[in-house]
Amino acid sequence: MINLYVTPSCTSCRKAKAWLDEQHLPYIEKNIIATPLSIDELKSILRLTEEGTEEIISYRSHAYQNLTVDIEELSLEHLLDLIHKNPELIRRPILTDERRIQVGYNSDEIRCFLPRDVRKLEFQRIQQELSLEAN
Repeated sequence: MINLYVTPSCTSCRKAKAWLDEQHLPYIEKNIIATPLSIDELKSILRLTEEGTEEIISYRSHAYQNLTVDIEELSLEHLLDLIHKNPELIRRPILTDERRIQVGYNSDEIRCFLPRDVRKLEFQRIQQELSLEAN
């Protein structure tokens, strides 16, 4: 199951949701402003990242710009608590499943959430098109 973490006014969130709907992929949508992520949810998301909190924090957000603390100085526990209390610090959308994460909307990268057999068929179709063009 895909988890989609969004905020209501986020254009990229609407794009991700529309893409999931177009692909008929089931997902659970969570508005992180109305229902902030729990510490355990944040840890689950971070386990999927390659860059840790660097990957999920929105450094250009007003919430980040208005911080009165240096997040580099915080322990992980305090940083997670800060993010939990200030969900606007999180980049969005965030899409996750058991093994993958995508932070932000990228029309190419989001395809990793397609089932393997669908991706395989699509790859074969592209190969056929390229083969026809070469002839």
